[in-house]
Amino acid sequence: MKPLRIIYMGTPSFAISPLQKILDSKHKVVAVVTAPDRKSGRGKKLTPSPIKVFSQEHGLQVLQPPNLKDPALISQLRVLAPDVIVVVAFRMLPKEVWSLPTKGTFNIHASLLPKYRGAAPIHWAIINGENETGVTTFFINEQIDTGEIIAQKSLAIHLEENTGQLSNRLEKLGAELAIETLNLIASNQVKSIPQPENEPESLAPKLTRENTQLEWNQRGQGIERKVRGLQPFPCAWTMLSNNGQLLYCKIHEVDFIERKQPLEDGQIFIENQQIMVAVPNGIVHVKRLQLPNKKPTSDKELLNGYSIDTQAFFENP
Repeated sequence: MKPLRIIYMGTPSFAISPLQKILDSKHKVVAVVTAPDRKSGRGKKLTPSPIKVFSQEHGLQVLQPPNLKDPALISQLRVLAPDVIVVVAFRMLPKEVWSLPTKGTFNIHASLLPKYRGAAPIHWAIINGENETGVTTFFINEQIDTGEIIAQKSLAIHLEENTGQLSNRLEKLGAELAIETLNLIASNQVKSIPQPENEPESLAPKLTRENTQLEWNQRGQGIERKVRGLQPFPCAWTMLSNNGQLLYCKIHEVDFIERKQPLEDGQIFIENQQIMVAVPNGIVHVKRLQLPNKKPTSDKELLNGYSIDTQAFFENP
């Protein structure tokens, strides 16, 4: 098996483990392509992507093109003569890029395609109550996440797992699948298969302010999954009406208790120094939350210095 020349494309920390695994293999990474440095923090300081930091620590050539269709970039990639481009959590590639390698361009996607095509597959798998998910490698084509499947690995989603925890496990699984896929390509043993048709309800659209807001007229199990699915980022949120104020409030952790209660959906009450919220089929215990310009805190810590009146409630959209 002849080692492959690889251009690696990725930006967030999720892309680090697969890159590390490839560096530990016989294959050769000839360059890494990542997003340009972005301004962040109060000082708006230019900050490199996690993949750029990792790549520079390992002496890899790093390219940060603002425009993937730039002829100068295409020429530069052609000179690097890649056998394969590996893509992990990167933006959509133009045909001029993905069609360049002799043995194709493949993506590592954090779901069992065709389920959860889109920008947030890990989040939506938890929010929708899936029992399992996984990673898929597929050859990139003109449409997002629809190319022929090369290989897949699955794992069970733990009952109380949030997106951050599941992402860590999928990152390691993706690293294993990256090597297996590269070895299949190098030994000419790939037998890719077209993706079957997908159900529209199992897409993974981009997370927005609208679809991350909690709805207290929903069943408690769904609210609990949504909080876990949006943790640690971007975080579920709601509007708190309390003491004559309406405050933006992030919800970090909840439990659901199924029991009869006479209150209106979203009404808040205090029980044993705990913040409880009425929902149609029971009570949601808000264990960890965050008020504007404050750090996340437990409900008990918050109640030590913050009063919640008897008419307080969380608003429905």
